[in-house]
Amino acid sequence: MHFLKSTLASALLVQTCVALPSTKSPLPKIQHVARQTPVYGNVTLSERAQAVKNAFQFAWDGYFQNAFPADQLNPTSLTSQNPRNGWGASAIDGLDTALVMEFGDIANNILQYIPTVNFGVSYNDESVSLFETTIRYIGGMLSAYDLLKPNDGPLCYLANDTNNVEALLTQAQNLANNLSYAFDTASGIPSNNLIFSNRSTDGATTNGLATVGSLVLEWTRLSDLLGDDTYAQLTQKAENYLLNPKPASDEPFPGLVGQNININDGTFADAFGGWIGGSDSFFEYLIKMYIYDPTRFEQYRDRWVAAADSTIQFLTSHPVGSTREDLTYVAEYNGTQTIPTSQHLACFDGGNFLLGGQVLGNQTLIDYGLQLVDACRNTYASTATGIGPEVFSWSQDGSGVPADQADFYNQHGFYIANADYDLRPEVIESYYYAYQITGNTMYQDWAWEAFVAINATCRTTAGFTEVSNVNVQGGGSGEDNQESFLFAETLKYLYLIQAPQAPWDVAQGTSGQNMWVFNTEAHPFKIASNK
Repeated sequence: MHFLKSTLASALLVQTCVALPSTKSPLPKIQHVARQTPVYGNVTLSERAQAVKNAFQFAWDGYFQNAFPADQLNPTSLTSQNPRNGWGASAIDGLDTALVMEFGDIANNILQYIPTVNFGVSYNDESVSLFETTIRYIGGMLSAYDLLKPNDGPLCYLANDTNNVEALLTQAQNLANNLSYAFDTASGIPSNNLIFSNRSTDGATTNGLATVGSLVLEWTRLSDLLGDDTYAQLTQKAENYLLNPKPASDEPFPGLVGQNININDGTFADAFGGWIGGSDSFFEYLIKMYIYDPTRFEQYRDRWVAAADSTIQFLTSHPVGSTREDLTYVAEYNGTQTIPTSQHLACFDGGNFLLGGQVLGNQTLIDYGLQLVDACRNTYASTATGIGPEVFSWSQDGSGVPADQADFYNQHGFYIANADYDLRPEVIESYYYAYQITGNTMYQDWAWEAFVAINATCRTTAGFTEVSNVNVQGGGSGEDNQESFLFAETLKYLYLIQAPQAPWDVAQGTSGQNMWVFNTEAHPFKIASNK
């Protein structure tokens, strides 16, 4: 049975600066009905959403009072750090979450700050990651611009000063200009680690699949907003090497390629990979680029379909020798050899299969995605904290399970290879897609369980911290680290799955039409046709 997020349209029309155009968001063929009170506890959906908002406010207050405008708060020692070049990563990464939660005061504080940032100077002259800077900073500013654009953005009424809104686009362009020399290589494959002070790099001869393949959405959106194709062309030229991989030996299965690319000529340097960190968002963006503009990015769709089909055929794996052989995992690969290991980072894959199945009208992909969501949820449900580990493994032949985890493996169908939890969003992200596409409120319940567990395990006096061991009560030692993606992704997905349906949400139903698409840092962009 399907249930609907009640629409925000009536509330928005009261306070927004433009009427929501009814012609821009055609209703999906499969309609939901009004949401009912959830079965998990006695907490209503609105109370759940408010609890997540309260957590965002709490974490923001701790950061703002103790660390802003540094990149991150150390939430135990109440000190700050600048791992993202000192440009205020938590603020800029969290801006669009503050907007969708309608925290106007927080949003306007950040909007006033962004025009003052010098994106040409890095904190202590530390290297600048092309990938991280693109997904967090450029992505965050472009998303906020799409949400706030005067006379067009669905949340434009929240901005106190339209000059600050226009500065979002200007600063995104400034930052892209500063980064653009990364592409000045013989092949056009960019270097990732940049030294701004002398426009040099770290000298690496290879770059990663995800770091090269997760730029194209942000830089294409920037070009489209500016009416200047320069930025799109840079990233699309690099992407072409990934879409047409050489040598053939480094594409061990159709659509599944290696993880490192030679910068000098664009050839692949290995045949190792999976839907894991280092590869993950390359696959994610193939289908999302098709959603962004199906006319320009048809080849991206075809390569995603090839990768998805090969994943089902060659990488599907089950935990042999346990009572949970019903679980479906996606293995890593090295050449044609599969490796029974996965990661919290890889748990976005269920949501990505679901999105692809929705867009392509393919129930097989949807069903497979739901199996992956179930398996990742099991990693949460099985631990002492109710949170899944950073890395987990299983056996494909009944051997190799650590003796001290044999009973755990037999009961739960995986064993823990790295017990850390770094406030990551991927499992919750896939819950969000599963709910949007199936309407099954079970996924809302699972998200609420995750929120309760994270709040109980990771909360400090001023924020939320990474923890060292999800399989002991209390999470082991706190790591005194609060990544900016807590604001950008984890709390955003936890909120959206409980909140009323909004224009920027993933479409509902198995055949809905998406008018926005999320980047890998959960920043929603308008699709190209959604003027």
